[in-house]
Amino acid sequence: MRVPVVHRVPVVHQQARRRRARYARLLWNGAEILVTLGVVLMLLVVHQLWWTNRQAREGAERKVQALQREWEGEGSVGGGGSLSDRGSTSPGDSDDDSDGDRDGSGARSRSAPDSASATNPRPRPRPRWTQAYAILTIPRLDLRVPVAEGISKANVLNKGYVGHYPGTAQPGRDGNFALAGHRNTHGEPFRYINRLRRGDRIEVETRTAVYTYVVDRTLSQTSARDGGVIREIPRSTVRPSYGYTDPGYYLTLTTCTPEYTSKYRLVVWGKLGSMRPR
Repeated sequence: MRVPVVHRVPVVHQQARRRRARYARLLWNGAEILVTLGVVLMLLVVHQLWWTNRQAREGAERKVQALQREWEGEGSVGGGGSLSDRGSTSPGDSDDDSDGDRDGSGARSRSAPDSASATNPRPRPRPRWTQAYAILTIPRLDLRVPVAEGISKANVLNKGYVGHYPGTAQPGRDGNFALAGHRNTHGEPFRYINRLRRGDRIEVETRTAVYTYVVDRTLSQTSARDGGVIREIPRSTVRPSYGYTDPGYYLTLTTCTPEYTSKYRLVVWGKLGSMRPR
């Protein structure tokens, strides 16, 4: 008599199946979250490195063109007479000693050289906050950008403008005409100022004159709190061997360094070489 063979059917535990399904869902959901975060981060990077640059550069270019049209339009008034003869109200060329420029230490700026005083004899108001009132041109960098009063990120620097440090001298005045600009994102006008070399020209154009500064010295890295670099006689308080000891007509450019950080500051100094009326 043959004994029938009984095949055992494996018992599938429902609890184990549910556990595996739960783990699979968790892994899938985690993967979706990681992919979403990656896409969001990629979009943020694109926005910061491409879109903000494009937007700020276009806005800065439009502002430069608007300033040029404004100045040219004023130049045609009164039969083409000089701007100084018509009492131009250029904020960048104020000769009002009662409201003189101050450097980082609070000292008043002294009078401009005779040639500048003769060209701009009448008192003129100071720049309004965030108002673009000059054009900075650096031929070596193929840069042409508006200069506005103040160093607010939202109202000045993030527009792709270069900002004038409040309390420092105005263009062509004795003392230190000190400027700040982004090195990365938002137009990054000062991204390549580390490429400037001694003897390079930097022009600052206002409603009444064009001032040509000549690059003299560079401080490749200093503390973000080194206020000495923008004083009337610029000299680093962190690295005292960098800077000047005598009064003069200085230009200071500052930006962040290394790139994509704001830990330190890069500084370029220039001296006024010449001035010509518009």
